[in-house]
Amino acid sequence: MYNEQAGLRKKLDTILKSAKANGWIGEEVSLTIRNGRMVIPIAAEHKRKIKGFVQDESDTGRTVFLEPADVLDSNNEIKELEARERREIIRILIELTAKIRPHVEVLRRAYTFLGLVDFIRAKAKLALQLGAIAPVLLAQPAMRWRSARHPLLLLTFRKLNKSVVPLDVELSPERRILLVSGPNAGGKSVMLKTIGLVQYMLQCGLLVTVADGTEMGIFRNLFIDIGDEQSLDNDLSTYSSHLTNMRQFLHHADRRTLFLIDEFGTGTEPSLGGAVAEAILEDLTKSGAFGVINTHYSNLKTFADRTPGLVNGAMRFDAEHLEPLYELNIGKPGSSFAFEIAQKIGLPRNVVERARGKLDRNQVNFEKLAKELEIEKKVFAEKNVENATRQRKLDELTAQYSTLRTYLDTEKKRLLNEAKQQAKQLVRDANARIEQTIREIREQGAEKLATKNIRQSLQEFERSQLQEEKIALPPPPKTKVEPEESDLELVSGEIGPGSLVRVKGQSTVGEVLDLKGKDVSVAIGDLKTTIKLNRLEIVSRREYREAVGEKPLRPKLMGVDMNEKAANFSFNLDLRGQRGEEALHQVDQFMDDAILLGYPELRIVHGKGDGILRTLIRQHLRSYPHVAGMQDEHPDRGGAGVTLVRMK
Repeated sequence: MYNEQAGLRKKLDTILKSAKANGWIGEEVSLTIRNGRMVIPIAAEHKRKIKGFVQDESDTGRTVFLEPADVLDSNNEIKELEARERREIIRILIELTAKIRPHVEVLRRAYTFLGLVDFIRAKAKLALQLGAIAPVLLAQPAMRWRSARHPLLLLTFRKLNKSVVPLDVELSPERRILLVSGPNAGGKSVMLKTIGLVQYMLQCGLLVTVADGTEMGIFRNLFIDIGDEQSLDNDLSTYSSHLTNMRQFLHHADRRTLFLIDEFGTGTEPSLGGAVAEAILEDLTKSGAFGVINTHYSNLKTFADRTPGLVNGAMRFDAEHLEPLYELNIGKPGSSFAFEIAQKIGLPRNVVERARGKLDRNQVNFEKLAKELEIEKKVFAEKNVENATRQRKLDELTAQYSTLRTYLDTEKKRLLNEAKQQAKQLVRDANARIEQTIREIREQGAEKLATKNIRQSLQEFERSQLQEEKIALPPPPKTKVEPEESDLELVSGEIGPGSLVRVKGQSTVGEVLDLKGKDVSVAIGDLKTTIKLNRLEIVSRREYREAVGEKPLRPKLMGVDMNEKAANFSFNLDLRGQRGEEALHQVDQFMDDAILLGYPELRIVHGKGDGILRTLIRQHLRSYPHVAGMQDEHPDRGGAGVTLVRMK
C-alpha cells in the first residue's frame, strides 16, 4: 500500500504543477484528502480544465476538490488495500480476544494492582516532599498531635526559606472540645485549617506532616464551618449561613464526629450572638462530639472553664511588641489584647481605664472610630486648602510672567523699529553733511585753513548726532523686585537682647528680642521670627536707621483676637518634605499657638524616612516644659511617621 500511495502522490504532484503553471490554482494550494481519496483543490470555474471527478466542494462553492481521472485506479487500489487492512486487524483482534478471554479476571486484578501501585508511589513521593510520617493510629477518636504543620504552607514557606511554627494539639474523651481565643491575625484560622487538612489527609490514606510520637484517631464525620457562605439566591447573610451549618452539626454530631468552627457566633449583635453560640455549644457538648472552635466571646471562655469536656486554649501573643507568635497554648483562655494594644499605641491611660470599667455595660464604643475619621477628614481638608493656595499663587505668577513677556516682546519690536528709523535718518543727514563739506572745499579752493575748519565742523556734527541718537528705554512694568544687598557697616561684639543685626548675605536688618541657645528671636519690622545665631551679624545703629528709615526700632504691639486664632488653629501640623531648620521654626509657632489656646493633644506629621526629622523634632519638643509626653500614632494612621504630643 505504501508503494501505491507514493505513486499516486507522484502523479498528483505532476498534475498540480501543470495546473499552477496554467494559473488554474494558486501557488499556495497543496494536495488534500476528501472521502478517503487524494484530490486537488481547484477553483470552480476551472474544474473542467482537468478531466476527473468532483469528490467535494467548499462551503461557499468557490473551490471544488477534484480527483483527476488519471489517478482514479490508484485511488481505488488504495481504498481496496485499506479495506483489506481493516479486515486483517479485525481478524487479529478476534483471535487475540479469544485467547485472552479465559484470563479476564486475572487481567482485571492486575490492572487494579497496577493502579494501586501507582497511587501508593504518588503518596510516597508527596510524603518525601513534605517530610511526612505515619503516626500511631488509635482505635477510638482522639488527638495527640506533636508539631503538626500545614502542608501547603510548608511547601510555600520552603520556597521562601521560611519555617512554619508547629502546633501541638490534644483532644481526649475527658477534654473533647478545644475553645481557642486570642487577638486577630494571631493564627487561629491557620491553626483550624491545619487540623482539618491533616486529619483529612490521614483518613484519605496519606502520610501526614506531624512529628514522631503523634497519635491520631479516625472520625466517621468531619464537619467544617470556616469562611462565609453568603448567598443572594438563597437569601443567606453571614450569620444565616453560619446558623444553617450549625443546624446540620446539631442534627448529625455524635461520638465519632470532629467539627471545626471558625469565629463562632459572629455576624450579629455581640451579646445576642454570644448567647446563641453558648446554647449551641451546650448541645454539641452533650452529643459527645470532638471539636475545635475559634471565638472572641468571653461568655464562651467562661462556659468552657466550668463545663466538663471543654478546655480553653489560646494563640500566644507578644504583648510587649504586639506581635503574634503563632503558638497554641492549651489550658487557659487567651485575650484579644484590645486594651494592651490601645495602651501601646498611646491612648491616654485614663481613657483605657475608663474603657475597662465600661466593658460590662457597653461592649461596643464607636467614639474612637468617629474621632479617627474626624482627624483624617480634617487632615485632608487642610491639605486641600494648602494645595488650593499653592495653585492660586502659581496662577498669579504665571499671569505675571505672561504679562512681562508680552511687554518685553512689544518693547523689543518698538525699539528695533525706532532704531532702524533713527539709523536711516542718521545716514541721510551724514550724507547730506558730507556732500555740503565737499562742495565748500571745492568753493574755497582747497585752502589748508579753510579745510581744517570744515573738518572740525564735520567732527562736531558727528559728535552731536551720536549724542542725540542715544535711546532711552521706557520703565518696565511694576513688579516685585528683591532688594539688593547693601554695604552696611558691621560692628564687632557678641549678639544679645537689644543688638541690631542683619542676616548674613542679605540686606534684612532687625533687633534681637531674645536669645535661647543658638536660636535668636528677632524683630524685623512688624514681624517676629526665630533665626539661628550663626546666620546673624551686628550692624551699627546709624546703618540700621539708614536701612529701615523712620520706622521704630521695636514692632508695634497689637492685640490678639483669640476667637479668630482658635477658629484658624489646627491641631495637625504637616512637616513632610521640609528641612530641619524650617520644620523647627514651624514647630515653635505651632507650639506657641497651642499653648496660648490650651490644646491638650497635638499631632505632628513628619514622615518615616530615615527617622532624622522625627528625632530632631522630638528632641526640640523636650525643651518645652508644657509637653507631658510623646508617642507614635496608631499604625493604621501613620505609625512612626506621626508624633502625638500630650500637653500638661
